Amino acid sequence: MPSLPEQIGALRNTFLSELNSITLSQELEDLKTKYLGKKGPIQALMIGLKDCTADERPQLGKLINDLKTELLSHCDHSLTRLKTQELEERLAREALDPTLPGRRPSLGRAHPIHQMMQEIIDILVGMGFSVQYGPEVETDYYNFGGLNFAPDHPARDAQDTFYLSQDLLLRTHTTTIQVHALENHKPPLRIIAPGRVFRNEDISARSHVFFHQVDGFYVDKNVTFADLLSMMEDFMNKLFGQKVETRFRPSYFPFVEPGLEVDVRCTSCNGAGCRLCKHTGWLEILGAGMIHPNVLKKANIDPDEYSGYAWGMGVERPLLLRSGIPDIRLFTENDLRFLAQFP
Repeated sequence: MPSLPEQIGALRNTFLSELNSITLSQELEDLKTKYLGKKGPIQALMIGLKDCTADERPQLGKLINDLKTELLSHCDHSLTRLKTQELEERLAREALDPTLPGRRPSLGRAHPIHQMMQEIIDILVGMGFSVQYGPEVETDYYNFGGLNFAPDHPARDAQDTFYLSQDLLLRTHTTTIQVHALENHKPPLRIIAPGRVFRNEDISARSHVFFHQVDGFYVDKNVTFADLLSMMEDFMNKLFGQKVETRFRPSYFPFVEPGLEVDVRCTSCNGAGCRLCKHTGWLEILGAGMIHPNVLKKANIDPDEYSGYAWGMGVERPLLLRSGIPDIRLFTENDLRFLAQFP
């Protein structure tokens, strides 16, 4: 059997022979693992020292360590050379031709909800409304108390509302801005309030825990229910770009009296019934009504002298209707394949 120094010499020669035939950096990494890895011949030589005498081990151990250092040095030098060579070859293949036309970058665009929100605002500003914004974190008074919600109203429950503390919450509607505006400004007022709202609901094809809303209200002398219906019909026709089929249903909201809900014929199924409209053929767009006298009184406005109407609508639902989109969750998934369809 060859002595340990002879094994070291033969191992060095075999390694150098294989090293000279390598042309790729990955091949070099494989060779390094083969000889210097935990299962390689260098490690085997170190294990074999146990069979040597105590006097031989220091000298033979040094020979093995010197071989290991030498092989590592060869690997490092070869790796630098191969990396440089590969980079030069890559640059030669990918040489820049300044005469070629540049690549046109993809342009960003507004999110479809933002586009819809801005379109709604533009229509209503054209109808004489001004725009006001308010905070997303509100007090219980501005979200509920100032809008005539009873202390035991279900909307005040944590199952419906996200509370941050006993008195602070994430607003459940942008109608909160109506309370601020009535407190700080004298009638006549014709204001819309766009923004994001939050409700503790189950996420489904037609509802989400957060969505966008536009509220509007008009307060002046001699404002009537007929003014509200006329404004609603005019707004819907402008929003959908055509005369749409609508229906008005009596409904209850604490801050209006009387109250109503406005439905639009579902364009996703043309009224036949689908998951989006809960197979009714209709989709609720907004709630509205005449501002309750108690709301005016809380803002120190005499309800015998002034009256007004108020309404609130989600932004996502008319966008679903107009674009034939079956699921509201698509707007929050940030799938560029979906968003790119909205120029």
